Amino acid sequence: MKNKKENRNLPIQLAFYALAIALNFALPRTAAALGLPLYLDNVGTLSAAVLGGYLPGIVVGYLNNIINMQGNPGNAYYVVLSTLIAAAGTWLAKRGYFDKFWKAILTIPVFAFIGGVLGSILTYLLYGFGMGEGISAPFAKALLESGKMSVFWAQMSSDVAIDLIDKAITVVLAYILIHLIPEKTRPALRLTGWRQKPLSSDALLDARKDVTRSFSLRSKIITIISVIMICVAVVTTFISYLLFHSFAIKQYTYSCSSAAKLTADLIDPEKVDLYLKLGRDSHEYQQIEHEIESIRQGNPNIEFLYVYRFDGRGVHVVFDLDTPEVPAGKPGEIIEMEDYLIPYRNELLAGERIEPLLDDTKYGKLLTVFEPVYDSEGKCVCYAAADIKVEDITLSILNYMTKVFSLFIGFYIFILAFCIWLVDYHLIFPITAMTISARKFAYDSEEAIEISVDRLQHLDIATGDEIENLYESLSKTIAETVGYLEDVKAKGEQINHMQNGLIYVLADMVESRDKNTGDHVRKTAAYVRLIMNKMKEKGIYTDKLTDEYIEDVVNSAPLHDVGKINVSDVILNKPGKLTDEEFTIMKTHTTAGRKIIENAMFLVSDSGYLQEAKNLASYHHERWDGKGYPSGKAGEDIPLSARIMSIADVFDALVSKRSYKEPFSFEKAMGIIKEGAGTQFDPQIAEIFVEAEDEVREILAVQLKNS
Repeated sequence: MKNKKENRNLPIQLAFYALAIALNFALPRTAAALGLPLYLDNVGTLSAAVLGGYLPGIVVGYLNNIINMQGNPGNAYYVVLSTLIAAAGTWLAKRGYFDKFWKAILTIPVFAFIGGVLGSILTYLLYGFGMGEGISAPFAKALLESGKMSVFWAQMSSDVAIDLIDKAITVVLAYILIHLIPEKTRPALRLTGWRQKPLSSDALLDARKDVTRSFSLRSKIITIISVIMICVAVVTTFISYLLFHSFAIKQYTYSCSSAAKLTADLIDPEKVDLYLKLGRDSHEYQQIEHEIESIRQGNPNIEFLYVYRFDGRGVHVVFDLDTPEVPAGKPGEIIEMEDYLIPYRNELLAGERIEPLLDDTKYGKLLTVFEPVYDSEGKCVCYAAADIKVEDITLSILNYMTKVFSLFIGFYIFILAFCIWLVDYHLIFPITAMTISARKFAYDSEEAIEISVDRLQHLDIATGDEIENLYESLSKTIAETVGYLEDVKAKGEQINHMQNGLIYVLADMVESRDKNTGDHVRKTAAYVRLIMNKMKEKGIYTDKLTDEYIEDVVNSAPLHDVGKINVSDVILNKPGKLTDEEFTIMKTHTTAGRKIIENAMFLVSDSGYLQEAKNLASYHHERWDGKGYPSGKAGEDIPLSARIMSIADVFDALVSKRSYKEPFSFEKAMGIIKEGAGTQFDPQIAEIFVEAEDEVREILAVQLKNS
């Protein structure tokens, strides 16, 4: 089920994020009221990003620009900077940069780069560098007046310098706000959306670092979202460009046409000759020229506004206005027709109306509209014309596309953060939780299995979709599998008990032919287990003495004399000493035992314990000094299990009644084991056996009691 703590934390989170938005609103206005050349509009954004994570920080930054655009609509275009600051703040916070004050100071250049460098470039693309009324304008003008910088670098330098100070104060204020909040309260401010039992910080780190064969699911989803949004952006931008380009041309054409018509309306067609003759000496001419200038001033996009007469002698200047780059032509002056007008020469001479022109001229690429001025007889006496530089149209389009791009990037960052947040809590984290539980699932003990099943069943994944169905199916399958394994284990144990029972029955059948051996197989198995446990405690042969190895040796110990089945009862039960010939026959029980067990190994797929049974049957009469039989192996060439069995077998034979002798006392038998250390027996194993005298007595006493 969903984490209940999230519901309790929601009011605290909303209050904190509302405070962050309020700070973004109040601090810039406070700075402006105090006359401080600072923005201070990202203190709340940075605080929300550090404590809340990517999504809250980006949302606060986004809302910051949306709210502030009420006073200045242009603020909306800087949303990309606010979202970038939020994203950078969260990234740096995750790496501990806001844990210590000195580390927080190191983040100032990052935010100054976003706000100063990127912000200055964005401002240039939006408005150009006009040394307007912005916060950095006075500093920029001072740099420009020094004569050492261009307009671009003067504005860039002033923006970066101001923003460096602004972001330094922003970081300090955000750090203070963050650390005013009690440390135990800060985790409650992080916006989470757990649909399961929350993962630990280590598990989250593992989830981020989890290595996949190719592309991680999270990366695939982010890529898909990005590709879709980029495709949408490209198509939308292209369509917007085409529409705006067409609109801009129409709009500027309309501006030119309006200016030309207004100018044409000022001209008295009957007095054009007088204008050409008297020019500025005429008061009426001066009045018209002043009104034409007013028309140009009313439309700042108009570059040139003039009145020309076209005839066979050339182009006569009727009215012309000065510009900062181009001085005006004098009234009555005849100038040469420009090349771009030559294709329209006949129409102009005939006084016909022509379509707006978009051509390269000696003053640059211009959009030109000619408006004919007709006299009372309907004859065109001159043309009023207006020009707009195409460069202005291009800048207008660039300005528009910059606004679109800025708004899109800000929106893209917001949508991406929101989608990643949803994907993480509804897909990635639930899958990761199941993956971690599956990897940690242990089958080595009942307790481990129980813990593993409990861990999986307490993930409480409740996404309400296919992931939840997968989790429920996985939990059910694991539970059923564990139950099946427990049944298999129980049956395996039954088979193992049956197998061991059959081994003891077989061993008893062999040993029962010797009327004096009795419980020899059980006692030797007990001694063997005791010796191996003591060796393991002392750290001897720890690489060899695994739990599995010990069980294999103990379970196969009863078969060490299985070869006696091939020895005659007469020899086995002879009351006196065996002859050399009889002893030779007796010794064959080792090789016979090996062959019997080898034949059994062909019939058993898992013959691990039979391998040790073969070693025991073959070599339990070998001696440390190499004088044993049947192979004359010496020292550590003798298998470890056989060296252990040698001591157990000899000791039990000494303390037991045989057809050829009475039982030795416990002390005498131990003494013989001591004397044989280093000659007959492995000295290290013999020492361990002697040291375990008390446990040996207990085993002997129990076996005598049960016999």
